[in-house]
Amino acid sequence: MASDSSFDVVSTFDAQEVENALNMAAKEVSQRFDFKGTDSSIRKSGEAIEMESSGEERVKAVLDVFQGKLIKRGISLKALDAGDPRLSGKVWKITATMKKGISTENAKKVAKMIRDEGPKGVKTQIQGDELRVSSKSRDHLQEVQRLIKAQDYDFALQFTNYR
Repeated sequence: MASDSSFDVVSTFDAQEVENALNMAAKEVSQRFDFKGTDSSIRKSGEAIEMESSGEERVKAVLDVFQGKLIKRGISLKALDAGDPRLSGKVWKITATMKKGISTENAKKVAKMIRDEGPKGVKTQIQGDELRVSSKSRDHLQEVQRLIKAQDYDFALQFTNYR
């Protein structure tokens, strides 16, 4: 058992990079000509990210700017959970949150795919909000990583703790 190699499948992001993307987006929104006079803004409110503007199209443009900054910072947009634009008084708002961790049902989906399509002898184990994949062969683990990357899940996945 000690000769088993393993890695963890996680869904996470660097909080500092999200903060940097948020600050860059706020600066761009405050300086861009097409946002002048629209009272557009983006800011962090607790765990949520609040975007607001005077029009529905403008608030969608603020979200687009933020998404562009996240991509430049290497953060998957699958980790961003943005709501629909809503009218609050005279201001349009969008509330977004960043999703971290794999839910148990999503971990079960990934584990089932590994069991069905992966090489024999690969074991999976759900540990809280991550999935541990282990095998005696490192080649099998690399094949499992390729299989997972080939799937198009609606949540962000990274591989950590490879040993």
